[in-house]
Amino acid sequence: MSRNKVYFVADIHLGLDANDPAAREERFVQWLRDINTPETKAVWLLGDIWDFWYEYRDVMPREAFRAAAQISNLLDAGIEVNYIPGNHDIWLYSFWQKLGVRVVVQPQAVELGGRRFLLGHGDGLGGATFGYRLMLRIFHSRVCQVLFNQLHPWIAFRFGTDWSNNNRRKHGGYHFRGAEEPLYKYCVGYGPGADFFIFGHFHDAVDTVLPTGARLIVLKDWIGDPQPHFACWDGENLTVQ
Repeated sequence: MSRNKVYFVADIHLGLDANDPAAREERFVQWLRDINTPETKAVWLLGDIWDFWYEYRDVMPREAFRAAAQISNLLDAGIEVNYIPGNHDIWLYSFWQKLGVRVVVQPQAVELGGRRFLLGHGDGLGGATFGYRLMLRIFHSRVCQVLFNQLHPWIAFRFGTDWSNNNRRKHGGYHFRGAEEPLYKYCVGYGPGADFFIFGHFHDAVDTVLPTGARLIVLKDWIGDPQPHFACWDGENLTVQ
């Protein structure tokens, strides 16, 4: 049996205190078990898998450790695991890399079965507000990271998780704005071209054909719906659930 299936998933937000986080973790753990088959070639984690992830040299988040163990099982089974950080799990310093996970930044262009894919979390592609760009610059700043690293882990994780929960309550749901969305415009104008664009971030389910003929997929989050949401390429067709 050949390995030809590639899975794409985003926005699990493990650890987010909303809509039964324990049940959400269990769904994700079961999904990881279900895709651990001889047919699976690779998995792409497209950001915000954890709602807050920050690694100290000797400390890592304890939230959803069973999910981390299942990801390790995929690697042990010879399945490639690729991780594109989102805006909630930017700080992937070494833990995942040491396990064997390939951590890369967006956008990533890959070819699967002769078809071209462009993958990412989706935030900031095509432009963003000044406030959001400033936030990302702070998050990526080495100076700010060093300063944050001086906090005791208990304080750091309380701050990070509280900030994320408050941000979620403040902004609520978001609906993809179609052709007005900067990401949509980015994909339409993407010079090298692609057959499929797959992203997360927007917490909305989008499956649309662009004017170029390419297909734009935005994967829905796992926060408020008991059904797993993901995409699967089987070597010939892309299905979305």
